[in-house]
Amino acid sequence: MTRVFGDPVDVWVSDGRPVRFVWRGRLYSVRRVLEHWVTTRDWWREREPDGEATGEREFWRVEATPDREIGVYELRYDVAADSWLLSRVWD
Repeated sequence: MTRVFGDPVDVWVSDGRPVRFVWRGRLYSVRRVLEHWVTTRDWWREREPDGEATGEREFWRVEATPDREIGVYELRYDVAADSWLLSRVWD
């Protein structure tokens, strides 16, 4: 089962990948990256003057743990806003 969130998180990145994040006051260590993809929201509407699309978002589905419990979490990085959100959690 998946739960949808939209909570801001602080994320530490190493070599372009998330390695730790803080969600609701708890520190989570990323054990491995399960999936990574990039999307562009409303690419047909949002264009820079040079024709480049804006609104790029990176999604990282990771296996992480705050202690001994391992869970799957989806982190979203909004490039334009330079901000991270926790978008989903799998039970």
